[in-house]
Amino acid sequence: MTPILRLLLAGSAFMTMLGCKNNNAGSEQTDSTARNKSIQLPKESLLNPYASVDISPMDMSYFPVDYPQLKMTNSINTPPVIRVIYSRPHLQGRKLFHDLLNYGEPWRLGANEATEIQFYRDVKIQNKKITAGRYILYCIPEEHTWTIVLNKNIDSWGLKIDSTKDIERFPIPVSDNNKPVEYFTMVFEKTNTGTELLMAWGNLLARLPINF
Repeated sequence: MTPILRLLLAGSAFMTMLGCKNNNAGSEQTDSTARNKSIQLPKESLLNPYASVDISPMDMSYFPVDYPQLKMTNSINTPPVIRVIYSRPHLQGRKLFHDLLNYGEPWRLGANEATEIQFYRDVKIQNKKITAGRYILYCIPEEHTWTIVLNKNIDSWGLKIDSTKDIERFPIPVSDNNKPVEYFTMVFEKTNTGTELLMAWGNLLARLPINF
């Protein structure tokens, strides 16, 4: 065999081997892509694979306002007075009445678990003494009045309200000409005699005075 023929045969063999390698690489890339596609998780699972993400986030309000931050910066050395824990539904283009709420029907003042209020000391609401402790709050809305109810059925869910555990009811006025609020909101505002629990959603606003 001549040197030229040997060179040509060697080059042909090399090109054949290179082509095989390239084909295998393409096959591996395709397999890898297929594997990646097969193990893709739903978008929500990527956000949190351990629990679904609630569209009504839980929130907490204190009086004094921002009490935990004040405590951590040593700006306050007394216990808190009140804390409310609730989940915050939002309108999402719906009308508050009657898409979400109905007049005369109990509402949990939030979403998910029953809304809870904790008094760290005795207080007065509408001249009625409320003993320090944990309670749930719910509401019976009417067009011009909300009845706010304190109930002892703590650690409960939603609208399964046991009215036999009601301890007090407080009728309060509600106004409907306020700046729209997308997420239901509960916050405390300081007054000369204590605080008011402000409750706002849509264009509605109600205030529950609490004295101490």
